[in-house]
Amino acid sequence: MRSKLDNSLHEKLIAVEASLPEIEKQLSEMDISSDQKAYAEMAKKHSDVSAIVELFREWKEINLEIADAEELFQSESDEEMKSEFEEIISENKLKLNPLVQKIKISLLPKDPSDDKDVLVEIRPGAGGEEAAIWVGDLYKMYTRFAERSLWKVEPIEITDSDMGGYSKIIFAIKSKGVYSKLKFEAGAHRVQRVPKTESQGRVHTSIATVAVLPEAEEVDINIDQNDLKVDVYRSSGPGGQSVNTTDSAVRITHIPTGLVVSCQDEKSQLQNKEKAMRILRARLLKVEQEKAAAERAKDRKEQVGSGERSDKIRTYNYKDNRVSDHRINLTLKKLDQVLDGDLDEFIDALVSDNEASRLANLDE
Repeated sequence: MRSKLDNSLHEKLIAVEASLPEIEKQLSEMDISSDQKAYAEMAKKHSDVSAIVELFREWKEINLEIADAEELFQSESDEEMKSEFEEIISENKLKLNPLVQKIKISLLPKDPSDDKDVLVEIRPGAGGEEAAIWVGDLYKMYTRFAERSLWKVEPIEITDSDMGGYSKIIFAIKSKGVYSKLKFEAGAHRVQRVPKTESQGRVHTSIATVAVLPEAEEVDINIDQNDLKVDVYRSSGPGGQSVNTTDSAVRITHIPTGLVVSCQDEKSQLQNKEKAMRILRARLLKVEQEKAAAERAKDRKEQVGSGERSDKIRTYNYKDNRVSDHRINLTLKKLDQVLDGDLDEFIDALVSDNEASRLANLDE
Protein backbone atom coordinates (compact mmCIF):
# COMPACT_ATOMS: atom_id res chain seq x y z
CA MET A 1 0.00 0.00 0.00
CA ARG A 2 1.48 3.36 -1.06
CA SER A 3 -1.17 5.72 0.25
CA LYS A 4 -0.36 9.41 -0.34
CA LEU A 5 3.06 8.76 -1.96
CA ASP A 6 3.30 8.76 -5.74
CA ASN A 7 5.59 6.30 -7.51
CA SER A 8 8.45 8.73 -8.19
CA LEU A 9 8.53 9.87 -4.56
CA HIS A 10 8.34 6.29 -3.32
CA GLU A 11 11.23 5.26 -5.58
CA LYS A 12 13.28 8.23 -4.38
CA LEU A 13 12.75 7.22 -0.75
CA ILE A 14 13.80 3.64 -1.52
CA ALA A 15 17.01 4.99 -3.07
CA VAL A 16 17.68 7.27 -0.07
CA GLU A 17 17.17 4.35 2.32
CA ALA A 18 19.54 2.18 0.27
CA SER A 19 22.23 4.88 0.40
CA LEU A 20 22.34 5.07 4.21
CA PRO A 21 24.66 2.06 4.88
CA GLU A 22 27.28 3.41 2.45
CA ILE A 23 27.14 6.88 4.06
CA GLU A 24 27.57 5.29 7.50
CA LYS A 25 30.56 3.31 6.21
CA GLN A 26 32.21 6.41 4.71
CA LEU A 27 31.65 8.41 7.89
CA SER A 28 33.18 5.70 10.08
CA GLU A 29 36.28 5.55 7.86
CA MET A 30 36.91 9.31 7.77
CA ASP A 31 39.64 10.93 9.86
CA ILE A 32 38.25 14.08 11.45
CA SER A 33 41.74 15.49 12.07
CA SER A 34 42.79 15.34 8.41
CA ASP A 35 39.83 17.27 6.96
CA GLN A 36 37.41 18.79 9.45
CA LYS A 37 35.26 20.44 6.76
CA ALA A 38 34.77 17.19 4.80
CA TYR A 39 33.95 15.31 8.00
CA ALA A 40 31.42 17.95 9.07
CA GLU A 41 29.76 17.82 5.64
CA MET A 42 29.54 14.01 5.74
CA ALA A 43 28.19 14.06 9.31
CA LYS A 44 25.51 16.56 8.23
CA LYS A 45 24.62 14.38 5.23
CA HIS A 46 24.33 11.34 7.50
CA SER A 47 22.05 13.25 9.87
CA ASP A 48 19.79 14.47 7.03
CA VAL A 49 19.55 11.07 5.33
CA SER A 50 18.91 9.30 8.66
CA ALA A 51 16.02 11.67 9.37
CA ILE A 52 14.45 10.95 5.95
CA VAL A 53 14.88 7.18 6.37
CA GLU A 54 13.32 7.28 9.84
CA LEU A 55 10.22 9.03 8.45
CA PHE A 56 10.01 6.60 5.50
CA ARG A 57 10.22 3.60 7.83
CA GLU A 58 7.49 5.10 10.01
CA TRP A 59 5.34 5.52 6.87
CA LYS A 60 5.92 1.88 5.90
CA GLU A 61 5.09 0.67 9.41
CA ILE A 62 1.81 2.61 9.49
CA ASN A 63 0.81 1.26 6.08
CA LEU A 64 1.63 -2.26 7.23
CA GLU A 65 -0.58 -1.81 10.31
CA ILE A 66 -3.42 -0.57 8.07
CA ALA A 67 -3.02 -3.54 5.70
CA ASP A 68 -3.00 -6.04 8.60
CA ALA A 69 -6.07 -4.43 10.20
CA GLU A 70 -7.94 -4.44 6.86
CA GLU A 71 -7.17 -8.12 6.38
CA LEU A 72 -8.36 -8.96 9.89
CA PHE A 73 -11.47 -6.82 9.37
CA GLN A 74 -12.38 -8.80 6.25
CA SER A 75 -11.97 -12.18 7.99
CA GLU A 76 -13.62 -11.22 11.28
CA SER A 77 -17.31 -12.02 11.88
CA ASP A 78 -17.64 -10.49 15.34
CA GLU A 79 -19.08 -6.98 14.96
CA GLU A 80 -17.35 -5.65 18.06
CA MET A 81 -13.94 -6.82 16.79
CA LYS A 82 -14.69 -5.45 13.33
CA SER A 83 -15.40 -2.09 14.94
CA GLU A 84 -12.01 -2.17 16.73
CA PHE A 85 -10.18 -2.95 13.48
CA GLU A 86 -12.08 -0.12 11.78
CA GLU A 87 -10.90 2.25 14.50
CA ILE A 88 -7.27 1.11 14.07
CA ILE A 89 -7.52 1.69 10.30
CA SER A 90 -9.07 5.13 10.75
CA GLU A 91 -6.53 6.27 13.36
CA ASN A 92 -3.57 5.17 11.25
CA LYS A 93 -4.90 6.80 8.10
CA LEU A 94 -5.19 10.09 9.99
CA LYS A 95 -1.44 9.88 10.71
CA LEU A 96 -0.51 9.60 7.04
CA ASN A 97 -1.25 13.13 5.79
CA PRO A 98 1.00 15.01 8.24
CA LEU A 99 3.65 12.29 7.91
CA VAL A 100 3.74 12.54 4.11
CA GLN A 101 4.04 16.33 4.46
CA LYS A 102 7.01 15.84 6.80
CA ILE A 103 8.60 13.43 4.31
CA LYS A 104 8.23 15.92 1.45
CA ILE A 105 9.72 18.72 3.56
CA SER A 106 12.63 16.46 4.57
CA LEU A 107 13.41 15.90 0.88
CA LEU A 108 13.65 19.62 0.12
CA PRO A 109 17.21 20.86 -0.54
CA LYS A 110 18.72 21.92 2.78
CA ASP A 111 20.13 25.36 3.44
CA PRO A 112 23.67 24.44 4.58
CA SER A 113 23.64 27.31 7.08
CA ASP A 114 20.39 26.40 8.87
CA ASP A 115 22.14 24.82 11.86
CA LYS A 116 24.62 27.66 12.32
CA ASP A 117 24.81 30.37 14.96
CA VAL A 118 24.09 33.87 13.67
CA LEU A 119 25.49 37.37 13.75
CA VAL A 120 22.74 39.99 13.74
CA GLU A 121 23.46 43.57 12.64
CA ILE A 122 20.92 46.32 13.31
CA ARG A 123 21.45 49.82 11.88
CA PRO A 124 19.29 52.93 11.59
CA GLY A 125 17.78 53.77 8.20
CA ALA A 126 15.49 56.69 7.38
CA GLY A 127 14.18 58.63 10.38
CA GLY A 128 17.16 60.30 12.03
CA GLU A 129 17.60 59.89 15.78
CA GLU A 130 14.24 58.13 16.13
CA ALA A 131 15.56 55.40 13.81
CA ALA A 132 18.65 55.11 16.03
CA ILE A 133 16.39 54.67 19.09
CA TRP A 134 14.38 52.04 17.18
CA VAL A 135 17.63 50.09 16.69
CA GLY A 136 17.81 49.66 20.47
CA ASP A 137 14.18 48.54 20.68
CA LEU A 138 14.72 45.86 18.06
CA TYR A 139 17.85 44.68 19.87
CA LYS A 140 15.78 44.27 23.07
CA MET A 141 13.10 42.39 21.09
CA TYR A 142 15.58 39.87 19.68
CA THR A 143 17.37 39.52 23.01
CA ARG A 144 14.07 38.68 24.73
CA PHE A 145 13.14 36.24 21.96
CA ALA A 146 16.52 34.52 22.39
CA GLU A 147 15.96 34.29 26.15
CA ARG A 148 12.52 32.76 25.61
CA SER A 149 14.12 30.23 23.23
CA LEU A 150 16.95 29.47 25.71
CA TRP A 151 19.54 30.74 23.20
CA LYS A 152 22.79 32.43 24.25
CA VAL A 153 23.25 36.09 23.25
CA GLU A 154 26.73 37.61 22.91
CA PRO A 155 27.11 41.36 22.24
CA ILE A 156 29.81 42.00 19.62
CA GLU A 157 29.68 45.74 18.97
CA ILE A 158 27.30 48.37 20.35
CA THR A 159 27.88 51.92 19.12
CA ASP A 160 25.89 54.69 20.77
CA SER A 161 24.47 57.60 18.81
CA ASP A 162 24.31 61.19 20.10
CA MET A 163 20.81 61.22 21.67
CA GLY A 164 20.26 57.89 23.36
CA GLY A 165 19.99 55.66 20.33
CA TYR A 166 22.47 53.45 18.50
CA SER A 167 24.29 53.91 15.20
CA LYS A 168 25.06 50.18 15.09
CA ILE A 169 24.46 47.03 17.13
CA ILE A 170 26.06 43.71 16.23
CA PHE A 171 25.48 40.63 18.37
CA ALA A 172 25.71 36.84 18.14
CA ILE A 173 23.00 34.33 18.99
CA LYS A 174 24.20 30.81 19.62
CA SER A 175 22.22 27.57 19.48
CA LYS A 176 21.57 24.77 17.01
CA GLY A 177 19.18 25.83 14.27
CA VAL A 178 19.16 29.56 15.09
CA TYR A 179 19.75 30.63 11.47
CA SER A 180 16.85 28.49 10.22
CA LYS A 181 14.52 30.57 12.42
CA LEU A 182 16.02 34.05 12.26
CA LYS A 183 17.04 34.31 8.61
CA PHE A 184 13.56 35.59 7.74
CA GLU A 185 14.09 38.60 10.06
CA ALA A 186 16.52 40.17 7.59
CA GLY A 187 15.16 43.34 6.02
CA ALA A 188 13.77 46.77 6.85
CA HIS A 189 11.64 47.08 10.00
CA ARG A 190 9.36 50.13 10.00
CA VAL A 191 8.04 51.77 13.17
CA GLN A 192 5.15 54.25 13.33
CA ARG A 193 4.91 56.13 16.63
CA VAL A 194 5.16 59.50 18.37
CA PRO A 195 8.83 60.05 19.28
CA LYS A 196 9.62 61.08 22.87
CA THR A 197 11.34 64.15 21.45
CA GLU A 198 8.24 65.22 19.47
CA SER A 199 6.45 68.06 21.26
CA GLN A 200 3.55 68.23 18.77
CA GLY A 201 2.52 64.61 19.31
CA ARG A 202 2.80 63.73 15.62
CA VAL A 203 3.34 60.17 14.46
CA HIS A 204 6.71 59.63 12.76
CA THR A 205 7.74 56.76 10.54
CA SER A 206 11.28 55.43 10.96
CA ILE A 207 13.27 52.47 9.69
CA ALA A 208 15.97 50.18 11.05
CA THR A 209 17.59 47.51 8.90
CA VAL A 210 18.35 44.03 10.20
CA ALA A 211 20.95 41.74 8.65
CA VAL A 212 21.12 38.10 9.78
CA LEU A 213 24.39 36.38 8.89
CA PRO A 214 25.21 32.72 9.54
CA GLU A 215 28.37 32.71 11.63
CA ALA A 216 31.24 31.22 9.65
CA GLU A 217 33.83 28.92 11.17
CA GLU A 218 37.42 29.01 9.97
CA VAL A 219 36.77 25.75 8.10
CA ASP A 220 33.93 27.48 6.18
CA ILE A 221 35.95 30.46 4.97
CA ASN A 222 39.68 30.39 4.27
CA ILE A 223 41.01 33.95 4.51
CA ASP A 224 44.48 34.68 3.19
CA GLN A 225 46.16 37.06 5.66
CA ASN A 226 47.89 38.73 2.68
CA ASP A 227 44.41 39.84 1.53
CA LEU A 228 43.86 41.85 4.71
CA LYS A 229 44.74 45.46 5.51
CA VAL A 230 44.61 46.00 9.28
CA ASP A 231 44.49 49.53 10.74
CA VAL A 232 44.46 50.42 14.43
CA TYR A 233 43.17 53.65 15.95
CA ARG A 234 41.77 55.12 19.15
CA SER A 235 38.16 54.19 19.86
CA SER A 236 35.61 57.00 20.08
CA GLY A 237 32.21 57.53 21.66
CA PRO A 238 29.13 59.60 20.69
CA GLY A 239 30.08 62.83 18.95
CA GLY A 240 33.51 61.47 18.11
CA GLN A 241 35.11 62.11 21.48
CA SER A 242 38.03 59.84 22.32
CA VAL A 243 37.25 57.26 25.00
CA ASN A 244 40.58 55.43 24.91
CA THR A 245 44.15 56.61 25.17
CA THR A 246 45.58 53.62 23.28
CA ASP A 247 45.16 52.43 19.71
CA SER A 248 42.85 49.52 20.61
CA ALA A 249 40.19 49.92 17.91
CA VAL A 250 40.69 47.79 14.79
CA ARG A 251 39.61 48.25 11.18
CA ILE A 252 40.09 45.33 8.77
CA THR A 253 39.76 45.73 5.01
CA HIS A 254 39.39 42.60 2.85
CA ILE A 255 41.21 43.82 -0.25
CA PRO A 256 39.73 41.41 -2.88
CA THR A 257 36.10 42.28 -2.00
CA GLY A 258 36.51 45.75 -0.48
CA LEU A 259 34.60 44.68 2.64
CA VAL A 260 35.51 46.80 5.67
CA VAL A 261 34.87 45.75 9.27
CA SER A 262 35.70 47.74 12.39
CA CYS A 263 35.42 46.96 16.08
CA GLN A 264 36.19 49.15 19.10
CA ASP A 265 34.12 47.81 21.99
CA GLU A 266 36.91 45.91 23.73
CA LYS A 267 39.86 47.52 25.53
CA SER A 268 42.26 45.01 23.99
CA GLN A 269 43.38 45.41 20.38
CA LEU A 270 43.60 41.60 20.08
CA GLN A 271 40.01 41.11 21.26
CA ASN A 272 38.75 43.77 18.83
CA LYS A 273 40.64 42.07 16.00
CA GLU A 274 39.14 38.68 16.89
CA LYS A 275 35.62 40.12 16.90
CA ALA A 276 36.23 41.97 13.61
CA MET A 277 37.46 38.73 12.03
CA ARG A 278 34.27 36.94 13.14
CA ILE A 279 32.15 39.62 11.46
CA LEU A 280 34.32 39.54 8.33
CA ARG A 281 34.08 35.73 8.04
CA ALA A 282 30.28 35.90 8.36
CA ARG A 283 30.01 38.60 5.69
CA LEU A 284 32.32 36.72 3.31
CA LEU A 285 30.27 33.54 3.81
CA LYS A 286 27.11 35.52 3.02
CA VAL A 287 28.75 36.88 -0.16
CA GLU A 288 29.62 33.34 -1.26
CA GLN A 289 26.09 32.11 -0.52
CA GLU A 290 24.52 35.00 -2.46
CA LYS A 291 26.74 34.26 -5.46
CA ALA A 292 25.68 30.61 -5.37
CA ALA A 293 22.00 31.60 -5.01
CA ALA A 294 22.32 34.03 -7.93
CA GLU A 295 23.69 31.25 -10.11
CA ARG A 296 20.77 28.97 -9.21
CA ALA A 297 18.14 31.66 -9.72
CA LYS A 298 19.27 34.90 -11.32
CA ASP A 299 15.97 36.62 -10.69
CA ARG A 300 16.08 36.05 -6.92
CA LYS A 301 17.83 38.49 -4.58
CA GLU A 302 18.15 38.39 -0.83
CA GLN A 303 19.11 41.72 0.64
CA VAL A 304 18.46 43.91 3.62
CA GLY A 305 17.17 46.73 1.46
CA SER A 306 17.96 50.39 1.16
CA GLY A 307 16.58 51.49 4.54
CA GLU A 308 13.97 53.74 2.93
CA ARG A 309 10.45 53.99 4.40
CA SER A 310 8.83 52.29 1.40
CA ASP A 311 11.23 49.36 1.63
CA LYS A 312 9.96 47.26 4.51
CA ILE A 313 9.23 43.69 5.57
CA ARG A 314 7.34 44.48 8.78
CA THR A 315 5.56 47.49 10.30
CA TYR A 316 5.17 48.14 14.04
CA ASN A 317 2.30 50.59 14.68
CA TYR A 318 2.14 51.89 18.25
CA LYS A 319 -1.18 53.74 17.98
CA ASP A 320 -3.10 50.63 16.90
CA ASN A 321 -1.02 48.14 18.94
CA ARG A 322 -0.44 46.38 15.60
CA VAL A 323 2.42 44.48 13.95
CA SER A 324 2.11 43.55 10.27
CA ASP A 325 4.41 41.31 8.23
CA HIS A 326 3.97 42.38 4.62
CA ARG A 327 5.49 39.24 3.07
CA ILE A 328 2.82 36.88 4.41
CA ASN A 329 0.01 39.39 5.08
CA LEU A 330 -0.06 38.52 8.77
CA THR A 331 -1.18 41.19 11.26
CA LEU A 332 -1.21 40.69 15.03
CA LYS A 333 -2.71 43.14 17.51
CA LYS A 334 -0.17 42.56 20.25
CA LEU A 335 2.66 45.02 19.75
CA ASP A 336 3.72 44.95 23.41
CA GLN A 337 4.12 41.18 23.43
CA VAL A 338 6.02 41.16 20.13
CA LEU A 339 8.47 43.81 21.36
CA ASP A 340 8.90 41.67 24.48
CA GLY A 341 10.16 38.84 22.29
CA ASP A 342 6.92 37.02 21.43
CA LEU A 343 7.92 36.43 17.79
CA ASP A 344 6.91 32.78 17.45
CA GLU A 345 3.74 33.37 15.42
CA PHE A 346 5.59 35.45 12.83
CA ILE A 347 8.61 33.15 12.61
CA ASP A 348 6.52 29.95 12.44
CA ALA A 349 4.32 31.48 9.72
CA LEU A 350 7.37 32.61 7.71
CA VAL A 351 8.98 29.16 7.98
CA SER A 352 5.70 27.50 6.89
CA ASP A 353 5.27 29.92 3.99
CA ASN A 354 8.82 29.23 2.83
CA GLU A 355 8.25 25.47 3.04
CA ALA A 356 4.95 25.74 1.15
CA SER A 357 6.50 27.68 -1.73
CA ARG A 358 9.43 25.27 -1.94
CA LEU A 359 7.05 22.27 -1.85
CA ALA A 360 5.08 23.81 -4.71
CA ASN A 361 8.28 24.04 -6.72
CA LEU A 362 9.15 20.45 -5.79
CA ASP A 363 5.76 19.22 -6.99
CA GLU A 364 6.19 21.11 -10.27
